[in-house]
Amino acid sequence: MILLCSFKTDHPSRLIIKAKFDRFTVDNIGNVYTVKDDELVKYLPTGKFFVRYSNLKLGSITTVDATNPLKVLLYYKDFQQIVFLDNQLSLNSDVVSLEKLGYEQTDLVCASANNSFWIYNKQNNELIRFNENSKKIATTGNLKQVLQTEINPDFMLESNNYLYLNSPDKGVYVFDIFGAFSKIISIKDIHQFQVKENIIYFKKDSSLCSYDHKLFEEGCKKVVSGMKASEIKFYKDKIYSGFGDSLVVTGL
Repeated sequence: MILLCSFKTDHPSRLIIKAKFDRFTVDNIGNVYTVKDDELVKYLPTGKFFVRYSNLKLGSITTVDATNPLKVLLYYKDFQQIVFLDNQLSLNSDVVSLEKLGYEQTDLVCASANNSFWIYNKQNNELIRFNENSKKIATTGNLKQVLQTEINPDFMLESNNYLYLNSPDKGVYVFDIFGAFSKIISIKDIHQFQVKENIIYFKKDSSLCSYDHKLFEEGCKKVVSGMKASEIKFYKDKIYSGFGDSLVVTGL
């Protein structure tokens, strides 16, 4: 079954955003965010430049999570700092220092519901959820013990009250909002993905693929120049392909 069969390919519209960036993301209303070193740039759904943000004191941006476009999360791994921005890319709240919270080896950070956030602490192999006041409200415990295996996660994302933790050589581990392990999804050798309801969307070779982890069905759609793209994402009726010096948006 091809899960992407509803995509339209007849004379797709094409939009090109000329910009140099290391990675990009798209929020749930179609705004685009590009990251280059210490700079975050926001573009409107039309492709028009909107605003940029930079904080030279914190170094390069490691992670941008725009799951909530009203509270965009930035993580600076070198300094173990989290910054939250509003929809104008202005500071939304105080900077969170994970070092001051006692977590000096945090590899991954992502946004969570109700203005909270998750971290993956490498020192304890542990996922921890904090509320908007940086108070710990959930934890998985040591994942090496919980899962009975070594994992090397490189990406995580929360969607619909579930946290998806990616370990390229093992698959995607799923936890509930309280940190309880739910299951593992056997999609390997991917590094980033999007989640909508029970479907995971990810780049594989030159295609945008989807996997329904409840029905165990996968489908892929080949993307023009997809092999050269560093990332492929989608939002509603558009595919976003990143090439490092430009972002190409085409109709599905």
